[in-house]
Amino acid sequence: MLPLSEARIRASFINASRSERAHILVPTDLAETAWDRADFLGWRDRKLPQVGYVIAELDGEAVGLILREADTKARSRPQCSWCSDVELPNDVVLFTAKRVGDAGRRGDTVGTLVCANFECSRNVRRLPPSAYLGFDREAARDRRIDMLRENVTNFVSSLRDGR
Repeated sequence: MLPLSEARIRASFINASRSERAHILVPTDLAETAWDRADFLGWRDRKLPQVGYVIAELDGEAVGLILREADTKARSRPQCSWCSDVELPNDVVLFTAKRVGDAGRRGDTVGTLVCANFECSRNVRRLPPSAYLGFDREAARDRRIDMLRENVTNFVSSLRDGR
């Protein structure tokens, strides 16, 4: 992912009003972010923990979404829709995002199950256990990284493009 400044982050949000953009608490540790190992930028709001932010790179542009954690809790341990890790060391929650444009202004949302603190990039980079003799763990990890990027891109694209 390309490095992002605070100004680019604020400008990237497509499902937010100007007022909402102005009130976003941007991460304070942007200079320390390992951009080459980030498939997307995601964080929780420090003052409103039920709010999350995600920025993905689409067609060379940063595209951001404001997400809200749903009030409902899963009855069983769900799997993250983005990293699809079955051995997660963290919680998974349901986030919803307003659609872009008129649909979003009417209250239409789309939901997705995501790692609670957006740990997906770290999760997919762990070497998976060996499934069988000769199993290529590095290739499996690379496939998981590609899959994460595709899943995040598809989710953000669907909101941006109104699908």
